[in-house]
Amino acid sequence: MTDRELANEVIQGNHKAFAEIVHRHSGMVFSRAIVVMHTEEGAAEVTQQTFVRAYERLDTWRGTELGPWLAAIAAHTALKLLDKERRRRTTSLDDLQGGLLSGFPAENSYSEEHEAQLQKMEAAIARLPEQDQQLLHLQYFERMKTADIARRTGLSQSNVLVKLHRIRERLKLTMTHERKD
Repeated sequence: MTDRELANEVIQGNHKAFAEIVHRHSGMVFSRAIVVMHTEEGAAEVTQQTFVRAYERLDTWRGTELGPWLAAIAAHTALKLLDKERRRRTTSLDDLQGGLLSGFPAENSYSEEHEAQLQKMEAAIARLPEQDQQLLHLQYFERMKTADIARRTGLSQSNVLVKLHRIRERLKLTMTHERKD
């Protein structure tokens, strides 16, 4: 059966025909997804969402081959998922400091306790590996976007996002642990 015939079967209620569509195109969809997501978990999630969306919208498809249509859905779904993850992971250093230093005086007023906390943060940053310090410097002092950091460091943009997230989490744990001591 052609893709068009399979699609017509699915629209008429034949769910086995959709299983055949998934069987035919899941490898291509997964391949497209992993190029964007860079992880098998992410690609598997995108593949699943792609076929759910395709099933829901199959009656709107007007082509003869499903491959290009499914590839477009996969690419769009992957980019949307990456954007959602990026927004969820992005925490500004100001937010991090705000959470760690809550209860301390405002920036304008001097406090020995506030100064000590800032020194602890600087010391924690100084203990980070050189590459982590460089990423923080580019992000917060040079105010570079992750795409620019990726180009400068040779890392992928998603890798930069993951590394920055992990660095912030490590600093947060370090600062919270030191604050309790």
